[in-house]
Amino acid sequence: MAPQPKQEDESEGKPTETLDVPRKNSLSMAPAVSTAALIEEDPWDMPELQDTGVKWADLDTKGKILRVLTISAKLILLLGFLYMFVCSLDILSSAFQLVGGKAAGDIFQENSVLSNPLAGLVIGMLVTLLVQSSSTSSSIVVSMVSSGLLEVSTAVPIIMGTNIGTSVTNTFVAMTQVGDRNKFRRAFAGATVHDFFNWLSVLVLLPLEVATGYLVKLTDLIVKSFNIQSGENAPALLNVITDPFTHSIIELDESVISGIATGDPEAKNKSLIKVWCQTASNTTVQNVTVSNCSDFTCWELKNVTEVINIKKCNHIFVNTNLSDLAVGLILLACSLLILCTCLILIVKLLNSMLKGQVAVVINKIMNTDFPFPFAWLTGYIAIVFGAGMTFIVQSSSVFTSAITPLVGIGVIKLERAYPLSLGSNIGTTTTAILAAMASPGETLGNSLQIALVHLFFNLSGIVLWYPIPFTRLPIRLAKALGQLTAQYRWFSGFYIIACFFVFPLLVFGLSLAGWQVLVGILVPIVAVLIFAIIVNILQNHKPQWLPSALRSWDFLPQWAHSLEPWDRVVTIMVARCCCCCKCCNVTEKDEETGTHENKDNEIEMYDKEAKKTSDSCEILKATSL
Repeated sequence: MAPQPKQEDESEGKPTETLDVPRKNSLSMAPAVSTAALIEEDPWDMPELQDTGVKWADLDTKGKILRVLTISAKLILLLGFLYMFVCSLDILSSAFQLVGGKAAGDIFQENSVLSNPLAGLVIGMLVTLLVQSSSTSSSIVVSMVSSGLLEVSTAVPIIMGTNIGTSVTNTFVAMTQVGDRNKFRRAFAGATVHDFFNWLSVLVLLPLEVATGYLVKLTDLIVKSFNIQSGENAPALLNVITDPFTHSIIELDESVISGIATGDPEAKNKSLIKVWCQTASNTTVQNVTVSNCSDFTCWELKNVTEVINIKKCNHIFVNTNLSDLAVGLILLACSLLILCTCLILIVKLLNSMLKGQVAVVINKIMNTDFPFPFAWLTGYIAIVFGAGMTFIVQSSSVFTSAITPLVGIGVIKLERAYPLSLGSNIGTTTTAILAAMASPGETLGNSLQIALVHLFFNLSGIVLWYPIPFTRLPIRLAKALGQLTAQYRWFSGFYIIACFFVFPLLVFGLSLAGWQVLVGILVPIVAVLIFAIIVNILQNHKPQWLPSALRSWDFLPQWAHSLEPWDRVVTIMVARCCCCCKCCNVTEKDEETGTHENKDNEIEMYDKEAKKTSDSCEILKATSL
């Protein structure tokens, strides 16, 4: 056997003994640095929920007493802010009704437009946005169906639209956390997961309903199968607490909007502000002049109901001479100010309270699944919990707006907020069913059928987008939008304006022009969007199926496939606006000082201020957004 060649030592011929200590350390640290560079943070993790507080056992008696008092004071403040938050939402709804309530009633009178399902959908959205209450818009629809002005099949798309319109409130609430990028990412995703569920449900179920009418047939079968008697009004659980405060500020006559929608001519001249809270009606038989007599005046006996005013209301605007629009704008500004203030304070209180062991415990309770055989039940328990809580507060907007900040600060994960929002959609329909059961016998069937349509629409959406994990598209879409808005925070405002205002108004305007115009404009737009979505999916998963030109969007201008150019435009506009404000402040300050120095000194001071302003503007451009 041939001898093995001598293995050379790797260190042979190298002056290893002359290497200094720093050089050896740098060589030994190199792998650690390169490994750390490969570690990426998960933007959806919740690092602030760590047990960093002092344990209860480590506190002395004084520390324990102080902690108990501090926690009690924070709880009282939190409840107070939550109470003001709910009251401000109620007043905000009243303000929107004063500003746009009569317009909402007029919109519902466009029966020729309502026959178009897509137009009915956006009308339901617009009316819910105008009155900021899905309960109010749903009650208008129920009253129109009960009075025979709308058929049940025509009212179904409107009910779907109210479901979308009510989800804008918690999207606005997420905007209060725009200051912190990570919190805003989670909060906006937690709010828009509700939006995406409603949009996707409508996208699938509205064409299915137009083609088959399954919701109308199913609810009609249920109503006819059960001999349902009229019940009581929906229980006012939360309203018992909030009404004494909100009714001391404003109280509205809800029947005016319904009267306008049902074609009552007297309702158009009435004010929405309720003046008489206690009235009585007296019905008598009187001779009434008949107008269709040809040659001479004739009368006939009719029942005439006279309303007797007994007691005035006690709210602030009961004797006001202001118009409904003026009162609505005043309440709108005040309620928005209180709403934003309460939300900011609630978030800060929760941040200070949910630390240490409390944070860990709440996080485990809210986000931990059941043991292995029953892990799949956890989400359904969350749906039931969301439905129960919404039934208690009687408002899906209040419940979803309350959990949005919790998602932002990391107490509730997005995967758990999703079933809670689905349960909230169901909870808000149960109160409508109870309210419909209080209808008179002759209108009970139609009223209850519309309420059941709302319920089964949400149940059908849950069947589509929840049981199978692969079909939970709203979570993935909400995360993608959360990532996008965290990078370009101005895009959140664009999303709200485009989806909840521009698109509904565009479709409504095209509907007024006729269905031919609506189809001729929307069909090409929808076709382009579908094509872009399919190409995007194939680019990410099967690029080899595409021609080489479509494997990327680089052949398009950058502004057509990237938000980066738009971000630069927004950044420059914000920077210039801030610079102009700063220059104005500097000029006003100079005028107020009244110093009159020589011309050279004035030029020198101006140059210094201009340079300082320019430097600050450059810093702002580099750090904004």
